[in-house]
Amino acid sequence: MPVYSMTGYASVQHAPASAEDNASAQNVRLGLEIRAVNSRFLDLTFRLPDELRSQEPALRALLSNRLKRGKVEVRAAIDVDASASLPQPTPALLQRMQSVQDMVQAWLPDAKGLSVSDALRLAGSGNAVQVDWHEVVPNLADAAVTELMDARAREGKRLADMLKDRLHQLRELAAQATPLVPQLVEQQRQRFLERWQEAMGLTEGQVAPEAARDRALSEATAFAIRIDVAEEVTRLDSHLDEVERLLKKGGEIGKRLDFLIQEMHREANTLGSKSAALDLTRISVDMKVLIEQMREQVQNIE
Repeated sequence: MPVYSMTGYASVQHAPASAEDNASAQNVRLGLEIRAVNSRFLDLTFRLPDELRSQEPALRALLSNRLKRGKVEVRAAIDVDASASLPQPTPALLQRMQSVQDMVQAWLPDAKGLSVSDALRLAGSGNAVQVDWHEVVPNLADAAVTELMDARAREGKRLADMLKDRLHQLRELAAQATPLVPQLVEQQRQRFLERWQEAMGLTEGQVAPEAARDRALSEATAFAIRIDVAEEVTRLDSHLDEVERLLKKGGEIGKRLDFLIQEMHREANTLGSKSAALDLTRISVDMKVLIEQMREQVQNIE
């Protein structure tokens, strides 16, 4: 499965199929727009005209079935081309309007006469647009969600490529850290032995050479244990392998990736706290920068 971003946009337009049977419906257009951004859970919001309120449960079910996470806003608008549907009242209808107006004004002398817009509105009231939105909305919504999923998949691929690049850089940094520890241990061992030789010269035989040497080697061993980052590097490599596996698997991986990023940051912090050389400190800082970049992008993955 592809990796999906929670960010996406889709917009579709549709002329109702009933337009062939209803001349006035030919001037009606339904537009549906879906915007999605990242969120911890699936949060659906609808902005629908009154004519489509009854369609909200079906739209909610469709989106819940196709989307798992994200803040999603659905907007719909019905556009009627009034200029194209301008009615043409017949002389008989106009005569009827005049007759009714005369009768009303006979009883209500202060009543205003009909305007041109009033006459056109009355003439067109009998040809009100009748569209069965129950047939139109589901197909249009399905097309919009499909377009949204395609957009999220494209954005998800970009995010996955970025994460893979950061994984490669983290592996390189881990490879640089591994050989530094034995070098540091050997350097410190030599320093302890030098200190032992100096101590033997100062004590002038008051301390047994074997005891002083054992103490120096014991301190060197304790130092080696204290700065050993092999365990942290091993765990970090394991987390990197799991992230790579999830990116290949795809689907709903955002929450698991977020957890792994936290674990990777913990290992990088521990590595930095054990640092006994500037090179290890630099590697730890570089790792944390890369992991933070990954964290920002993982927040957008479904």
